[in-house]
Amino acid sequence: MIYKTNLKRRFLAGFIDYTIIYSLTFLLIFAFGTPDVEGTYHLNGLPALIPVTGWLILTVVFESLLGGTLGNSIMGLKVLPANMKIRNLTFKESLKRHLLDPIDMFMFGLIAIITINNTDKRQRLGDIWANTIVVKASDITPIKNSIFK
Repeated sequence: MIYKTNLKRRFLAGFIDYTIIYSLTFLLIFAFGTPDVEGTYHLNGLPALIPVTGWLILTVVFESLLGGTLGNSIMGLKVLPANMKIRNLTFKESLKRHLLDPIDMFMFGLIAIITINNTDKRQRLGDIWANTIVVKASDITPIKNSIFK
């Protein structure tokens, strides 16, 4: 099988996801945070876990339950196990993928671009660790149909 990089779609999907996550985080901090003497807002105690929980839901939970993040769905991408089984990722697979997002997105995604362009299955570091691949959703339809015929 020939794996495609889908770099533009993957970049835009990540941009969409993290724009939503950062926007909600800033909104929460300003809505529920307390300002210090310099006017900087902080979330303290249990409310400080809200942004982390939001990130977990919008990335890992959406991907494992719904088959993709909002960005992936909008950009027509699907994340699959590297063995190409047509199924949603497990919670563990998705968590592994997204724990490495900060490394993959370092320097505007330079590390992800390098690894995607230099691996046989076009995987970023998170995909390599989780043993997953990212494909266009329209590319898996023929595979899915051929299995069930």
